[in-house]
Amino acid sequence: MKIRIVSLLSVLAAAVMPLHAQQCMTWDEAYRRADSLAARLTLDEKISMMRGYDKFFLPGVPDKGMPYIFTSDATQGLRLNLNLPDPTMIRQIDRSTAFPSPIMLAATFSPEMAYEYARAVGEECRASGVEVLLGPGMNIYRNSQCSRNFEYLGEDPYLAARMVERYVEGMQSTGTLACLKHFLANNTEWYRRRSNSIVDERAIHEIYTPAFVAGIEAGAATVMTAYNRLNGEWCGQSEYVINDLLRGEFGFRGLVMSDWRSIYDWGKVVASGLNVDMPGEDYFYLDGDIRGRVERGEFSESDIDRMIRPTIATAIAFGLYDRILSGDKYRPELLDSLPSHARTAYEVAAEGTVLLRNDGILPLDASGRSILLTGRWLDELPRGGGAARVEGYDTVTPVDALKALGDVTVSKNPTDEELRNADIVIFTTGTYDTEAVERPFALPKADERAVRRAVELNPNTIVIVNSGSGIDMTAWSDRCAALIYGWYPGQNGYEAIADIIRGKISPSGKLPMTIERSFSDSPAAGSMPRGASFYDKARNEHFIMPYDILYDESVLVGYRWYEYNGIRPLFPFGYGLSYTTFEIDRPCCGRSTATVSKGSPARISVRLRNTGERRGKEVIQLYVGENTPSVVRPPKELKRIHKVELDAGESATVEFEIGSDDLAFWDVQTHAWKTNAGEYTLYIGTSSEDIACTIPLKVIE
Repeated sequence: MKIRIVSLLSVLAAAVMPLHAQQCMTWDEAYRRADSLAARLTLDEKISMMRGYDKFFLPGVPDKGMPYIFTSDATQGLRLNLNLPDPTMIRQIDRSTAFPSPIMLAATFSPEMAYEYARAVGEECRASGVEVLLGPGMNIYRNSQCSRNFEYLGEDPYLAARMVERYVEGMQSTGTLACLKHFLANNTEWYRRRSNSIVDERAIHEIYTPAFVAGIEAGAATVMTAYNRLNGEWCGQSEYVINDLLRGEFGFRGLVMSDWRSIYDWGKVVASGLNVDMPGEDYFYLDGDIRGRVERGEFSESDIDRMIRPTIATAIAFGLYDRILSGDKYRPELLDSLPSHARTAYEVAAEGTVLLRNDGILPLDASGRSILLTGRWLDELPRGGGAARVEGYDTVTPVDALKALGDVTVSKNPTDEELRNADIVIFTTGTYDTEAVERPFALPKADERAVRRAVELNPNTIVIVNSGSGIDMTAWSDRCAALIYGWYPGQNGYEAIADIIRGKISPSGKLPMTIERSFSDSPAAGSMPRGASFYDKARNEHFIMPYDILYDESVLVGYRWYEYNGIRPLFPFGYGLSYTTFEIDRPCCGRSTATVSKGSPARISVRLRNTGERRGKEVIQLYVGENTPSVVRPPKELKRIHKVELDAGESATVEFEIGSDDLAFWDVQTHAWKTNAGEYTLYIGTSSEDIACTIPLKVIE
């Protein structure tokens, strides 16, 4: 078997989906038609196009052939808006699939899975008349206390970019538009409207924008700005963020909307490149008298024309007006695909569950053995909250799934004797994560006490963690018999977890972020202001003083930080165990120095063998490091991934191409990408720490 992984440009050129999956005309033509429609609008109608309508609709002027466009949350499934102010405007479906959280999707390390996941979500949007899904989310996992990490795709910009581009293609293949969010550097949730992310130019380009660029290149139609300030200005009214970066440098031509209630100055908004203030209702910190501002000469009608053009052009370019006016808004027949969507949700959970520890107890042979099931999640499905909460249907709770393992007794508060006497203890624990709060890098205190007690009383304890990001597990992670990271697994994900426990499936998930030993090790330590409280809901935000978050680590985010500073994490990025074993053959890595020059990439092949006794999947990870960099750079950075499935004894050759662009850093002197000539090293392995072989690489002019 031979598998070839090439450069990003080659992948895009050869992709099955065209660059703009559902774009039915060029942007230039769409803007010409938009100008014709805008010319028919009165000033008041133009003003109405600056603001959203009825909470979840993009603006429109139905009498002029521009119907309202329905948007809905969220990345991990269609959140049904059953409490719309005007429910007669939309004919909602009565159910939607609750998929695993996006961070669990990232843990699959499978861009192909991201495509199928998004395509399924997009079909449910089309069935329900949703034109724009407000996702995918792609803010980088910088801070393990950020309670919205479960909505995102981990700490590494390369991994996030590969997942995002396929997500966008899958979503827009259904005719549902994707919305890239939240642009830019929204990496904390504590009073997020009051935070000011101080980020340098290199980190912006190398860490925080690659996933957005990948989504734009994949054809994403819309972008949502972030709540926070970036270097002093709120993102939704920042000319640097929208006009300079998003539209200028990255070439985005579609619609840019604000996050809900996140702009403050109409003069700045009109100049910034933002197109729609969402949700559009009046509120205390934004003056709604736009006509008065025009009459006073603060900005002109032509300024408003420039602001609303992309909204109209995007709807035209993707055929939304024609679809709605022709009666093609709803596709109820797509609900026939719900069983296949549920299967996709199961498969994502199966491939995204990460086995972090196993002393040999798994796969579990439960015959003749008593199992005690206890912990936080029993009759309740673990899930995140806020805009990303999707109820799902036919949900399978942990009890429902794990009872099928055998002789299972369920006890929410077991006695010491019950814990000691059980042959096996399965302990479910975790956190409830939701937007607009920060939560500690720890389990709730009662849960921490309970899991410590369980592993102390019974060494055959299997711990399942359901959370949206890392937690402190140092007191018990090496004392349990097995440790499974199950994230928020979706409506039927616990069936997949049960199938992994019983050995029906060999685990193949990998951590899309580093789990540190202590939050004090993190570059984000100290991000919350002194005196701030966890779970402090964002009420009366205007009374909170704006505060700075210093991204002093610059490009050293995640595993880059820990390796550069010699800090040993609890579990490294890219880590995850299997029930079989794999070996990357050293002879296939070669001993001679690979060379790269402009236009001439290096080609590297490695051979992966399944040396175990059962079928399984492994993720080959290729990292690159510059040996003597001219600026601060991490020891190594992820540049290629490939997930391979092999039978016992089977092998496959995987070929990679690495070009000069893959070795570049952002040069703050020239404000452009730069690749130094000189010596580099390729690292090939199965996590950021588990490196099987290295290959010297030379860049020549």
